[in-house]
Amino acid sequence: MDTHIAIWLHAGLTEKLSQEAQRQIDKCDLLISPMVYQLDYMFRRGRVRYEPSRVFADLSGTFGITMCPFPFPAIVVAAVDFAWTNDPFDRLIVAHAKANQNSKLISADETIRQNYGYSVW
Repeated sequence: MDTHIAIWLHAGLTEKLSQEAQRQIDKCDLLISPMVYQLDYMFRRGRVRYEPSRVFADLSGTFGITMCPFPFPAIVVAAVDFAWTNDPFDRLIVAHAKANQNSKLISADETIRQNYGYSVW
């Protein structure tokens, strides 16, 4: 799942999720890219209320979310192919899903959904 989905789940804002995203959350093993953990970037700018360690601990306890251990070098190599965005977070989050056997990626981001065929919303 991307960063916004993790934040919405943590905040209890499940009404923001599509029905398909909710189905995937209920039926799948949930992983986040280490880049999602970097929501510290948003925390330091006042865009989220809690530090990443708290968000991750809460999501792990409530939804069983774990951090994907896929090797980072393979993710970075996959990210080079994504000329559709200059956002380094989006590039690495999508590349993580792609490099990890084209895993599904739950995302509300329209640009991600238009450019990653295995995105779910």
